[in-house]
Amino acid sequence: MTSTILENEQFIFHRTTAINLFNQVWDLMEKTNRNTEEDFQMIHKAHASRFHWGEVGEPVNISRGEWQVSRAYAVLKRPEPSLFHAKRNLEICLTHNIHDFDLAFAYEALARAYSLAGEMEKKETYVTLAKEACDHIEKDTDRNIVLNDLATI
Repeated sequence: MTSTILENEQFIFHRTTAINLFNQVWDLMEKTNRNTEEDFQMIHKAHASRFHWGEVGEPVNISRGEWQVSRAYAVLKRPEPSLFHAKRNLEICLTHNIHDFDLAFAYEALARAYSLAGEMEKKETYVTLAKEACDHIEKDTDRNIVLNDLATI
């Protein structure tokens, strides 16, 4: 009985921490006047959120964590780590048959990272794949979110 309670408490801790850190990273990414320390916090929190999802999350949560790490690096104009995590995100989506907006965002992350790296042909390939994936997104609001993000690349 005690073991089950401890496991449940650990699950709640990891899940709550992952969610809170994810939201904090999002706030930092949207902040227009981040300072250097906040840039570091954004990266560390993105990785920490992804770690906690790795402890208790489903593949879709891990995929979203990889997407956020990739995006945080993209915000800081760091193409190599952005591309690394974008590739990992797509790998998770394909391995676990994750579709809908998660797949479209996996392609979006790759397009963004390749754009930062100056690889425009690859960028265009992944923009096209993201738009094609958008055709299969069930909710119009989710589709519009992806399309709006693609327009910022």
